[in-house]
Amino acid sequence: MLDVTQTQFSHVKPGDTEWRGEGLRDFFLYRDLGVAEATHGKVIAHLVKANMAPEKGTGWHRHEAEFQIVIMIKGWARFMYGDQETLVSAGDCVHQRPGIVHYLFDYSPDMEYLEIVSPADFKTVDVDGPCEVPPFTPWA
Repeated sequence: MLDVTQTQFSHVKPGDTEWRGEGLRDFFLYRDLGVAEATHGKVIAHLVKANMAPEKGTGWHRHEAEFQIVIMIKGWARFMYGDQETLVSAGDCVHQRPGIVHYLFDYSPDMEYLEIVSPADFKTVDVDGPCEVPPFTPWA
């Protein structure tokens, strides 16, 4: 049985938290959804959206996490997962298995996605990539 003392109820409405630039990447904005606090750090859920046009992308990296999904809400993003280019469009859900080497290198101006990761304080490790990355699409 689930120990209900380990988590709290949480209900965050759009106006409850602000978009902030204090996230993993300075070219994205992040909006906390209150899940990390409610789960005492077991899970984080935040919205991520484009803040600046792509120039270099995220670089090759992996996350030290047990679980991670990305659900694209608006727009699109192009990722490399290993040597596989993957277009993630609005409505798509991607489960990034633990430790997968990836690179988000291109995205639309209206890109917005929901990211859920466990644990909330997951680490990001820069790594050498397995291949060249295609060019990004400049914003008009």
